[in-house]
Amino acid sequence: MHVSDVTMFYTARSGGIRRYLREKRRWLQSHPGFRHSLVLPRAAAAAGECTMEVPSVPLPFSQGYRLPLARTAAVRALAALRPNVIEAGDPYQFAWAALDAGQALGVPVIGFYHSDIPRLVGRVGGAHAARLAESYVRRLYGRFDLVLAPSSCMAQRLRAVGIARVEQQPLGVDTTVFRPALRDEAWRSLLAIGEGERMLVFVGRFASEKNLPVLYSMMDRLGPGYRLVLVGNGGAVPARDDVRVVSYITDPGRLARLVASCDLFVHAGDQETFGLAPLEAMACGLPVVAARAGGLAELVDDEVGRTVPFIDFAALADGMADAVREVCVEERRRTLGDNARRRAEGYDWDRILPDIVGRYIKLGARTTPRLM
Repeated sequence: MHVSDVTMFYTARSGGIRRYLREKRRWLQSHPGFRHSLVLPRAAAAAGECTMEVPSVPLPFSQGYRLPLARTAAVRALAALRPNVIEAGDPYQFAWAALDAGQALGVPVIGFYHSDIPRLVGRVGGAHAARLAESYVRRLYGRFDLVLAPSSCMAQRLRAVGIARVEQQPLGVDTTVFRPALRDEAWRSLLAIGEGERMLVFVGRFASEKNLPVLYSMMDRLGPGYRLVLVGNGGAVPARDDVRVVSYITDPGRLARLVASCDLFVHAGDQETFGLAPLEAMACGLPVVAARAGGLAELVDDEVGRTVPFIDFAALADGMADAVREVCVEERRRTLGDNARRRAEGYDWDRILPDIVGRYIKLGARTTPRLM
């Protein structure tokens, strides 16, 4: 079976989608009878990561993403590859190209719903823009043979706007890379974390939907004895004595060593469809304190950390500060961290990817043509 992935959400510094595609590529290439190809915007990937590239231009204000110039080039690339299954990882030109190529080749096409588009659009444009985005989601994702949603809440939202062929499919983590044994006190020295201070960490893009100002307000409420480490890239971070910034780390092993060296993972975002970075932190034995919203509310509970209701930014900052103090009691932190590691082991990629590939096989066995 030959699986082709196509997405514009892939750069040298992108996170979850790139990690998912690289892990899937590794799994498919290590199992006889499978092939994998990857179609990306030109200049989006490092050498050797991409099978075919299509002409593209930088997308302004997107932190490195590139926009295909025309979907016809992607259609031609996919048609030349002749895959048995196509998966689209973004909701834009490449998604429509995947549908066109699937129709031309007579092969099934899957859409992976990585982003909560109506909420992202509504955050900027308001309720009317969100409704228009829902209409677009219905028009696009209703055409796929199957839509994969990484959490049950995302699957429910898709069904609520009229998408029938939806299945929940969580993402995973490499538990041999992200593991508690990598804890390294040298990171504390490097980041000037004082003896006895708690080292909190967030990993991800410094984008508006991550609600980083809530974390700064949380730190104000926590006061002395806590330091926040932000790992990623994007928007400006205010200069604060209690915040350390580490540029995006491309090497998963180095990232895992930093995360494992921290005491607690914090996330104030309310639009996560899954929460890959929190899962990687859990695999490193870290409890998680997060907003009780989106996919985070399904991944994190009182067995592995704490979630805080999202009423408004001030209430979220208050609640997260209280939760951090509670979780950072050492005996409780160790217990929650052990639980977090065990839960993450259930999401190991070698458990998750056979499920995904099984969906490909099942879908590829269908003989009913797709209606466009």
